Amino acid sequence: MSATDTHDPTRRDFLYVATGMAGAVGAAAVAWPFIDQMRPDASTLALASVEVDVSQVSPGMSLTVKWRGRPVFIRNRTPEEIEAAKSVPLAELKDPVARNANLPSDAPATDSDRAAGEGKENWLVMVGVCTHLGCVPLGQAGDFGGWFCPCHGSHYDTAGRIRKGPAPENLAVPNFAFISDTRVRIG
Repeated sequence: MSATDTHDPTRRDFLYVATGMAGAVGAAAVAWPFIDQMRPDASTLALASVEVDVSQVSPGMSLTVKWRGRPVFIRNRTPEEIEAAKSVPLAELKDPVARNANLPSDAPATDSDRAAGEGKENWLVMVGVCTHLGCVPLGQAGDFGGWFCPCHGSHYDTAGRIRKGPAPENLAVPNFAFISDTRVRIG
């Protein structure tokens, strides 16, 4: 290696590096508004979870709330409805998967895997959108005493499981938890 091959930093090298850094900072400053606009809107974040007071919902009654722009059914089931849901063999179900966001995707569609559990098996929380074409089923109706979608004739039982009709899946169970005896948080 000869003495002419070594390179000592000069003022010109410093200017190249400083110009490159200023260009990178400028590009980041220009790109930030485009990246920032991809975040969810504040109104969307506000709907990420909702707390509902269920103290006025007596056994056999339902409450419909709006969560993320969709209806959610909250039902306080009677002992007879719970027994009817528990007595259905899994082999008779059209969709044997629970569709519960709190459970693994292959959990069976037993009544206990779809209900609130922990001494609150009378409570059922489901997204109230028919899995066929997105209609809103009618409560306490249909051949199985659960929900009935009049648009195309899908019948759901008292655990929100599809039993008859063109709907391919059970009504979905969102993430939810009871934060007190009378309040449930969805989302």
